[in-house]
Formats: sequence, structure tokens, C-alpha cells
Amino acid sequence: IVNISSRGGSDSGYVSLSAFALLYSELVQYHQSRVASISELERRLESAGYGVGLKVLEMLAFRARESKRETRLMSILQFVSSSVWKSLFGKAADSLERSIDHADEYMIVDYEPVTSTYVSVPPDLGQLSVDAYISGIIAGVLEGSGFPARVTAHSVQVEEGEYNPSGGLGGSSAGKTAGGNGNGGGGLQRKDKAVFLVKFSKEVLARDYQALHG
Repeated sequence: IVNISSRGGSDSGYVSLSAFALLYSELVQYHQSRVASISELERRLESAGYGVGLKVLEMLAFRARESKRETRLMSILQFVSSSVWKSLFGKAADSLERSIDHADEYMIVDYEPVTSTYVSVPPDLGQLSVDAYISGIIAGVLEGSGFPARVTAHSVQVEEGEYNPSGGLGGSSAGKTAGGNGNGGGGLQRKDKAVFLVKFSKEVLARDYQALHG
């Protein structure tokens, strides 16, 4: 398991974005030739990511040199959106939000997920969410931590002025060019952000409530 980074050179522990994009494109094409529907392809990408999630959890626990496990729901979500994201993508997720309408749903937001920012989706697969791979990673980490959840990836349109790749959240988009899949540099702004919807079971919610209220 290595960090995916745009940095060049021979930094130990990092793999270049161009190398990742090539390998991930091959992974998508491999599974695409073996499925009959987009939903089945997404499930395969999730499955591939799930194993990575388990390995990432194991690696981070080993590095931390501690056997303590997260026991609270918000703590494990913060661990995923911060520690796991940083270990894989070199930065934390852009936000962690709780659904207003559903108490069992949380959202991890990434404005520039590597799986869709650097990998193009052909027109005949326009509805495919290549970010399903990251959904699988999240599910693997959560399951391995004792917080089983259904995780799905969604593409949501970025509102005008919501995000500026050079200025971060809430930055002005003046002078930026809206684009789809790009290289993430040079001021290109994505049209969509990735929202990873995490839906926990009633058992997990009940356990978290019990831990909070005794």
C-alpha cells in the first residue's frame, strides 16, 4: 500500500498519479470485459477496493504501534476521512457531513478523487462511478474496525464558487476553466465532486448510542 501523489522523483512510499491512472484504467477495463452491466462493474470495483481497505487498516494500526480500536462512530469516520485519506492520497478528505434527513447516513466529500479526476469514462459507460473503488476502500476499513456499513459513491455537481482547486473551499472560481477529467493542475476545476454515502446498520447506531449514554 503506497501513497498516491503528484510529486515526482524517487520519494519512498509514493506512486505517481500517472502510474496510478494507467494501472487503474487497466483494472477498470479488465473487469469491464467480464461483466454485463454497469452496476456489476461498480460492485467489482468496490470489491477490489474492499481488500485494499482492510490492508490500509492493518498498515495504519502497525505504524501506530497500538492495539486500541476506535469504539465511537464519529471517531472511526474521522479516522477514515483524515488518517486513511492522508495515507492514500496525501491529504484529508474535504469534508465529513451527517445527513440532515437520515440519522444513519454520513457523507465523506472529496472534490478531486484520484479515481475519477485522472481516469476518463467512455461515453457508453457514462453512468459508471469509477469512484466505486474508493467506496470499497472505505467499506473495508469500516468493516475491519467493527463498523459494517453500505458505502456508495455519488457524483454531485459543484456549485459556482463552491470550490477552487488552488484556493480550496469557498474560493472564487473567477478565471478558472470548468472541466471534467483533467490533470488536477493548472487551475482546472471539476464539474462534479465525489460524495461517498456511508449508511450504517441499526445495530451499529444502537451500539454507538449505548456507548454515548451508557
